[in-house]
Amino acid sequence: MNDKVVLFYPPYEGPPLGPPLSLLSLASPLMEAGFRVAIVDGAIEPDVRRALQKEIPGALCLGVSFLTGSMIRSAVEITGFVRTLNPELPIIFGGWHSSLLPAQTLAHEGVDILVRGQGEESILDLAIHLREGKSVETVRGISFKSGGKVVQNADRPVQNVNNLPSPAFSLGNFDAYEKRTGLRKLPYASSVGCPYACHYCTDQVFYERRFNAYTTARVVSEVPELVSRFRLSEVAFLDSNFPVNVKRAVEIARGFIDSRVNFGWTFQASTDLLCRMSDEEVSLLGEAGVTHMGFGTESASEEVLTLMNKKHQRIDEMYETARKSEQAGIRVTFNLILGYPGETEPDRVETFRVMTDIARIYSNVSFSPNIFTPYPGIPIWPQLKDMGVREPQSLEEWADVDLGSNHLPWLQGEDLHRLRRMLESFLLNVNRGAKRFATRRSLLTGQTLSQRMNEVC
Repeated sequence: MNDKVVLFYPPYEGPPLGPPLSLLSLASPLMEAGFRVAIVDGAIEPDVRRALQKEIPGALCLGVSFLTGSMIRSAVEITGFVRTLNPELPIIFGGWHSSLLPAQTLAHEGVDILVRGQGEESILDLAIHLREGKSVETVRGISFKSGGKVVQNADRPVQNVNNLPSPAFSLGNFDAYEKRTGLRKLPYASSVGCPYACHYCTDQVFYERRFNAYTTARVVSEVPELVSRFRLSEVAFLDSNFPVNVKRAVEIARGFIDSRVNFGWTFQASTDLLCRMSDEEVSLLGEAGVTHMGFGTESASEEVLTLMNKKHQRIDEMYETARKSEQAGIRVTFNLILGYPGETEPDRVETFRVMTDIARIYSNVSFSPNIFTPYPGIPIWPQLKDMGVREPQSLEEWADVDLGSNHLPWLQGEDLHRLRRMLESFLLNVNRGAKRFATRRSLLTGQTLSQRMNEVC
């Protein structure tokens, strides 16, 4: 019986985050139904083509998941290679980018079928139909080609994540990731979705502002068990906004403490939610092993925050977030977006002024600034087009829309050079504080300075 599904994750910039959670999540229901699953992760596989040459013979299909940006280039290249190995093998694309732009993605000659949105049930239903030689016209949540046209099947209802099986963590080659990064680290998502509607964010488009979360009991039971089973040193929570339910976040921290299993963990949040926690509750996070939190502060200009539709974001709460987390011994990163539509140079000056002041007072804060990236599906595309931004017209063109790339016609020439000079001066000043905090924490924990500064969230 042809029951083997091969899943491929293209390589990406930076150190591997750990086993690709998207593919582990797809693999789980397939394996429960008796399918054999092979995962090829380009982040750790030294020779992707050779690995696929080994896995493709006898396969039922190839599934590829990727994000917008350079991962697309690798996905397109590899699927072309797979076509030479087996021209008849169904190639299935999925992930955020494919779901946001299904028709355009499926227009590429290397793609046969596309899975939209939450994929666990759709990929299983699709695999069963392919194995049995049935038409895929009745499979919900997919798009496919028929007679040269794109067919969009009906959407599949979104499932409560608690009704889905746990990802197939046993397929993760943790030794290989540790060899590459020095860490036994696991990406883990205890929830998906964020209730906010920031105009630059694809999350609200993908999850429609719905917070879909594991129960506290499931997280508290599952995570320490995974840490023990795979000898993990860190768990990176990939939740869009982990503490949407503040009570749940605190209960999870208490549960980790009670488990008596020691590990570090990191997550993303918004400053308003952390500020709803008392000092004692934030300190509890530190006691439970939280080593780092990332925050989408984006700007310290009230005008720009309004343009971004970040009504929940307040400047005073940025200071308060830094204070609470420093007191708890937790590092934080404030993410910044520069060049947002409507931002002026005085807005940037104000952002750099406030962030420099925060870094001067609180030494645990570091910053991750990036030029605004126009990702697919975000609500402000009509405005961007009016301002001269060209929307990519093909899958391949989206490969150039990577974090840090500049596609903004209003930020070129001398304006761009001036911003870069301002940014260089800003980072030079604020990075001193981060090093002071790392040194102080290393003395408290026995870790070396290099170990602290090399940690990634």
